[in-house]
Amino acid sequence: MCRLACVVWFVCLFFGCVCLLARAAQSTFDYRVLATNKTSTMEKEMNEAADAGFVFGAVMGGETAGGGKEVVVVMVKDPSKAQGDRRVYKLLATSKTSTMQKEMQQLGDEGFEYKGQTVFESAFGGKEVVVIMERDASTPAKKIHYKLLATTKTSTMQKELREAGEAGFRIAGMTVAKTAFGGDELVSILRKD
Repeated sequence: MCRLACVVWFVCLFFGCVCLLARAAQSTFDYRVLATNKTSTMEKEMNEAADAGFVFGAVMGGETAGGGKEVVVVMVKDPSKAQGDRRVYKLLATSKTSTMQKEMQQLGDEGFEYKGQTVFESAFGGKEVVVIMERDASTPAKKIHYKLLATTKTSTMQKELREAGEAGFRIAGMTVAKTAFGGDELVSILRKD
């Protein structure tokens, strides 16, 4: 009888441990959806979410059912990741290629990494390319070089990408949209560490 009780106790203990391990192995995520028609508001909200432990997940610009023309960002919290990380976000929005290149490089010099881009129609009616940059403030900054390519022809983009690749740049992101950069354009962002 004692032997049977010990076996039952051991089996229960074993399955209890298996259940706990299986539950611990399951990842759960928390999300925060941010939407606004002002890019300055979006940067502020992203940094507030970062203070609460969220990191950038995705971005898209367009017309939403409830808010009109907005930039929508999804922030993600992964409880299995270290909570000591402190992310800082910068949101760049401009209708000029040269301005975007300059602003991205300034942030690259400070260690900011490209995270995503979209095209957004601002409250003032113009279309702008929006770029999201992120820096982990808990680690030392490392300089990143950025290059922005914008053209209306895919054949030109092919040529420019090859040249940039030969110089050590790799593609980070691309949008195809009508912008003030030059009408219907391919806008590619490249980086070199």
